[in-house]
Amino acid sequence: MILTELSDFAATLPAFGAVAGLDLGDKTIGVAISDLRRGVATPSEVIRREKFTLDAQRLLALLTAREVCGIVLGLPLNMDGSEGPRVQSTRAFARNLEKLTVLPITFWDERLSTVAAERALLEADTSRKRRKEVIDQVAAGYILQGALDRLAHMNRG
Repeated sequence: MILTELSDFAATLPAFGAVAGLDLGDKTIGVAISDLRRGVATPSEVIRREKFTLDAQRLLALLTAREVCGIVLGLPLNMDGSEGPRVQSTRAFARNLEKLTVLPITFWDERLSTVAAERALLEADTSRKRRKEVIDQVAAGYILQGALDRLAHMNRG
């Protein structure tokens, strides 16, 4: 089930349970997973993309193993907020994934998440090779943390 509003997504989630954040790239899918209280996003792994059925199979196996109860997909909007081809590709991925899982799926504006992830890795003095290996999962962590912070704020308000 795809829910475009974060509040609708929040309403479908149990009180406790991990949520996954995904950073979809052309060649990889960065995955981050929250703690059970949904306070902290932790970069988890990078799935090398092959074809959708194999990618979805690996992703859903990981989410099942980690007992994830919802999925937040990074939405790569243009800097002016408009939607380009990458957004259409992300929405298509969500529609295809929705057919394979009962987990609720929502979107989170991912503008600058990769920039922030790159900056954090540079500040941590991470080697270029290592940055290339982990950038997508770190970006997924930024996407997920943004959504988690908004969910926490909604719960307080």
